[in-house]
Formats: sequence, C-alpha cells, structure tokens
Amino acid sequence: MQELAGAGSVVDVTEEPKDPPRDIGGFIRDLRRGARISLRQLAEQAGVSNPYLSQIERGLRKPSAEVLAQLASALRVSTPVMYLRAGLLDAKDNPGVLAAIAADADLTLAQKQSLTQIYETFRRENARTKEDQDVHGHEPEDEDR
Repeated sequence: MQELAGAGSVVDVTEEPKDPPRDIGGFIRDLRRGARISLRQLAEQAGVSNPYLSQIERGLRKPSAEVLAQLASALRVSTPVMYLRAGLLDAKDNPGVLAAIAADADLTLAQKQSLTQIYETFRRENARTKEDQDVHGHEPEDEDR
C-alpha cells in the first residue's frame, strides 16, 4: 500500500482493479480526493486543462500514456500503477518487473518512471525483432558482432 505524500490519508494504489480501462477516471478522482487537492490544482500540476481532467475523471475521455504519466507524477504514484489501471500494461505479462519497480521504496518517482519506460521500450523493440525474425525466417544482423 502506498501513502500519498502530504495527504494524511492512505489510498491503496496496489489493489487490483475490477475493470482497469473503465476504472481509470474514478481511480484518478479517488487519488486526487485522497490527496485533498482540487481538480483545478491537479490539472495545473499535471499540465492539462481543467475541463479535460474533469472529462477523464467522469470517464468521457481516455488519457494518453503521456497524460497518465503526468497525472501519476502530480499524484505521487508510480507510472506503472497508473498504466496498469488504465489497461496500458498487462500485469499478467510482466508482473514481477513492474511490481518490483513500483514497490521499491528506494527509487524516486522519476526513477520508477524512467525504468518503466526503458523496460517497455525494450519489450516493444524485442517484439518487433521477433516479428522480423518470423517474417524473414532468420535473425537480423547484429552490428556489434
């Protein structure tokens, strides 16, 4: 369980959502309320407009990965947690790595976000390489050999 900094109340950000993609707006709203900040304050801290954030919280708009990262930073939760809640990451595919990053108290929020982004970049790159191998029937040449 992670406690929001300066909030005084605890919001369980590790609890498994029932329906992650449709739950993200309510999750963001719960985190914001738990942190005792207004919609306008969160919008300003995350660099998004007040009406846009309101639409996200009400489930009318689906935020991009970039906006989710900005909201995670403003709400002081890890980006992987936000991505999992939004359905951008599948916890079943790589629960160990993402959970370890999210749970590591020795890492700063920025470090957690960087590690998650690097990890996901490598996974996407490897998936593309595997697709190329399947299409061409051989491994691509490695310039470092």
